[in-house]
Amino acid sequence: MPDNDALYDVRERTKNPEHASVDDVVELILERAQHPRTEHRDAHLDEMMATVVDRYGTDPIRIVVHRVLVDGTPFRTATHGLEMSNVNGVRIGTTAGQFLTELNAQHDD
Repeated sequence: MPDNDALYDVRERTKNPEHASVDDVVELILERAQHPRTEHRDAHLDEMMATVVDRYGTDPIRIVVHRVLVDGTPFRTATHGLEMSNVNGVRIGTTAGQFLTELNAQHDD
């Protein structure tokens, strides 16, 4: 396992059906990239992901999200081999972590 202390409560890692899956996180990223929220405290994440999705498409986003949330790959290196800048790994990883937390909180309600 990579040298990363962050462990995420994502279904593929925890095997807990109550936790959101990588697919749930990716779908939310893509939905909000397509329809960014306005006047929301995290609207900047939606806009940022719209730019990243436009530039790289959906498959690299899915790969980076899986690497970060399941494999524990650091954000900056999650883009390895994808012809994507490391800064976009940070952007995707930050957004994925935030959206995963949001999705899991919805399950707790």
